[in-house]
Amino acid sequence: MTLTFLRITLWASVGIAALALVWLLLWADYRADRARTETEPAFRADFELTDHRGMVRTQEDFAGQWMLVFFGFANCPDICPTTLSEVAAVMDGLGENAEQVQPLFISIDPERDTPEKLADYVPLFDAGILGLTGTPDQIARTAANFPIFYKKIEEASAPDGYTMSHTSHLFLFGLEAGLVTTWSYGTPAEEILADLRERITR
Repeated sequence: MTLTFLRITLWASVGIAALALVWLLLWADYRADRARTETEPAFRADFELTDHRGMVRTQEDFAGQWMLVFFGFANCPDICPTTLSEVAAVMDGLGENAEQVQPLFISIDPERDTPEKLADYVPLFDAGILGLTGTPDQIARTAANFPIFYKKIEEASAPDGYTMSHTSHLFLFGLEAGLVTTWSYGTPAEEILADLRERITR
């Protein structure tokens, strides 16, 4: 009787230990999956567009650099020039660290924003901002990849009778083109600069 009870006790102990081991392994897998999920960016920059110098560009051209990305259009009356001016101020404030960051202005108005048009517009803000445009299909794919919203709106008083509604956030992508953060329209250049400087000098 005593021997049988001892065997039952030993087998029960083995079973409990096995269950505990399985639980620990599952918990470790769960923690690892959760850590991967928390560190994975929401999305990665993905585009193939033509810059304002006529060169085809993709996100791979900027590997190893941070990318500051803003979507807009050259005929934009206020949001775009304001944001690009802030980007210029941020780049100026970075000083010697500016070479680590590439600011990109992606047009959502391919009908009007040819490379030639962007070549006249983007340099007005200096700061090494690179203007990017493409065919309507390329812009649509780029917008879907990021993702951002844009829409053509008829407006009699606007150039060519229309304007564009669009996402006005400024995006920051890391060294491997993964989204790091965004800043909403109106965020002061000083705040963006402080945040960006802290990230790139870690």
